[in-house]
This record gives sequence, C-alpha cells and structure tokens, in this order.
Amino acid sequence: MIETLKNAFRNKDIRKKLLITVLLLALFRLGCYIPIPGINRAQFVGAVAGNDFLTLMSGITGSALQNGTLFALGIGPYINASIIMQLLTVGIPALERLSKQGEEGRKKISNITRFVTIILAIVQSVGIIVLFGNTQGAIKNDLFFKQTWLAGIFMTIAYTAGAMLVMWIGDRITESGVGNGISMIIFIGILSTAGTTLLDKFIAVFKGDVDQLWNIGLFIVLAAVIFFAVVYVDLAERKIPVQYAKQVRGTKMYGGQSSVIPMKISGGGVMPLIFAFAIISFPSMIMSLVPSWSGALAWWQQHFSNGTVWYILVLCVLIFIFSFFYAQIQFNPEDVSKSIQQNGGFIQGIRPGKPTAQYLNKINKRITLFGAIYLTLIAFIPSIAFAWAGQDLVNVFSTTGILIVVSVALEFDKQLQSQIMMKNYKGFLK
Repeated sequence: MIETLKNAFRNKDIRKKLLITVLLLALFRLGCYIPIPGINRAQFVGAVAGNDFLTLMSGITGSALQNGTLFALGIGPYINASIIMQLLTVGIPALERLSKQGEEGRKKISNITRFVTIILAIVQSVGIIVLFGNTQGAIKNDLFFKQTWLAGIFMTIAYTAGAMLVMWIGDRITESGVGNGISMIIFIGILSTAGTTLLDKFIAVFKGDVDQLWNIGLFIVLAAVIFFAVVYVDLAERKIPVQYAKQVRGTKMYGGQSSVIPMKISGGGVMPLIFAFAIISFPSMIMSLVPSWSGALAWWQQHFSNGTVWYILVLCVLIFIFSFFYAQIQFNPEDVSKSIQQNGGFIQGIRPGKPTAQYLNKINKRITLFGAIYLTLIAFIPSIAFAWAGQDLVNVFSTTGILIVVSVALEFDKQLQSQIMMKNYKGFLK
C-alpha cells in the first residue's frame, strides 16, 4: 500500500485525483463538526449510546450522529436507497430492463435513487428527532426556537440537506477523485471515530492514567491479529477452471484458452451484517418512538439487548438468511452457465447448460455457507477481544467497521494500481 501511494504521487494526474479526494474528505469531516441550533449534545450522546443500531451508524458517520451535527445522517440514506433500488431491480421487470440499457439506463436509475434518498433522509430525520425528542432535554427551547415543533422542522430540513450534501461529496469523489466515493466516506468516518477514541486514551496517559497504556497496547496487538485474519479470508476465493474450445470463424481461429470463475468466500461483503443489525434493532427504534410502548421496550431490551442469548441466536439466523439472499442476488448460476456456453466454454467433467448451472449453484451454496459462518464469528469475536482492552474501545472498530475498513482499503489499493498501470502503459509502438 505504501509503495502504491509513492508510485501514485509520482504521476501528476493521479496526484491531482488524490489531492481532490483528500480535500473533499476534509470537507466531509468539517461538516461533521458543524452544530445544529436547538440540540442538547449531551442528551444526544446518551440517547445514541442506548441503541445498538444508532451506535453502529454513529461510528460510520464519524460520531456526527451522536453529536447531532449537520452530517448526522451521513451517507446512510443514500446507502439505503441504493440497496432498495438494487432489490427492486431484481423484482421489478421494468427496472431490470432499465438497468440493461447501458449508460442511459444507469443514469435514470441513479436519478431515481437520488429521489428515494431525499424521501429516506426526511423519514430518518423525523424519526431521529421524534426519538430524541422523547428524551428529556434533547431538543431545547431557547431564544432561537420558542416552540419544539419549529425546531423539529428546522432540524429535518438541516439533516436532509446535510445528507444530500454528503451524497454530492461522494459523487464528486467518484467522478473527480480516485473513485468509490461512498465507500471512502464510510471509511474515513470509521477511522476518525477510532482516532478520536485512541486520542482520548493517549491524553489520559499523559495525565497520569498509566493503566490506559496497557489497554492501548493490547488493543493494537488484537487489532493487528484480527485485521490479518479478516484480510486473509477476504482475499480467499474458489477458482473454477473454464476451458474454451477452439472455433474457426472465416480464416481466423478463436478460443482454445482457459480461464477461471473467481468465487469469494465473503462475496456479500458487509451487507448481510448491516441488514442483520438493522432488522434486530428496528423494533426497539419503533417502540422508542411511541411513549405508550415503554413496557414493551423494557421487555425487548431485557431479552434482546446486545450480549443476551436471544440476541445472539436471532442475529446468527439473520446473518445466515441475508448471506444466502445476497449471494443469490450477486451470483446467478444460470446466467453464468449461459454465458460460458455461448462463448464455447465448458467446465471439465461437467456438461454445458443445465448441469453446469447446477454445479455452480452447488459450489455457490457451499461457499456461502462458509462465508455465513465466517460472518457470524466475526460478528462477535472482535467485540469480545476488544473488550479485554477496555470497554470503550469495543466501539472503536465494530464488527461492521472492521469489514468496511478492510474491503475499502483493499479496493483503494486495487484502484490505484490499475490507474498507475494505465498511466505507465506506453502502447505497442513505443
């Protein structure tokens, strides 16, 4: 990675893209510190700390949610809108046809996604304001806002505008920067949360709390081991060899080459975990919005809070369900089999057509099973391990945060290497 960055800075065009990316990410971090009038920050911090899903989302936004700042929603509404559109594209034939119309179709889907993002941002803003409004003193009446409802309207507009501005920053990073702007925003948000927590630990050490030095050292060792294991599994893949027969077309001969179909163990990435955490945290969020459901909320938190037996069992089941669901969306054995057959290819020992599709489906289910087990283990092991290094360090790198940091870092390295290769390619005649 360091060598890749050195080579990237030697090229003028790539260096310009990197500087644009850094400036846009700095703009994003600046918005994470712009306060919204009418917010009691201390009450917001306490309300977020009591909800597992909000804690996860606050870590992704770089603690902007718990501080109630302009970018409190972060890139969340755009991610949710993208997921919804991806699922609808599979289920609605009109959207599926639109996705296959090339660049023009993708632009139309992108515009629809932006409108869905606005709707979701408004809904999430209202939900958060109502949720925090039930917390005594979270929204305060002062000289600026004489009425709480006026503060709610203002904050809904501000948070929605902040979410759209974050989406715009992500699009600019994708178009003018190194690419993959949405992932870069999530990546920098998680790292900033970790950096802030570790900085507080170092400040405590300088003030005389020597015990924190042991926690920091243990955390660094555990983080290195866990990151190594996650990277090792993330890069693992099953390569299915495909042989292409020789074909004579006119006076030329095509094919006769061999290739592979790469199938990653964690093909769904972090999405099954995000879905699982969102589903299991959704009931508590809904019950928090209705004051008359306080008894049901207390029962739910008693039996389904983080660390309880039912919480672990339900979360494991949801991870398995969404792992297989997302694997079916990303990898279609019938389409792959049809593409191989149309290009004159075959898998050795397997007949083309339906037998190939059945074989690929069997391999995909087997790999997805190991991937689901891997995600289930990674959902609990990091939190348990980091708890040894201090309870407040558990949220520095959450389960989802580890997978996001690893996947984005690896993708960033691949993008830089491909751009360096393109710039250094001198062509056939030189």
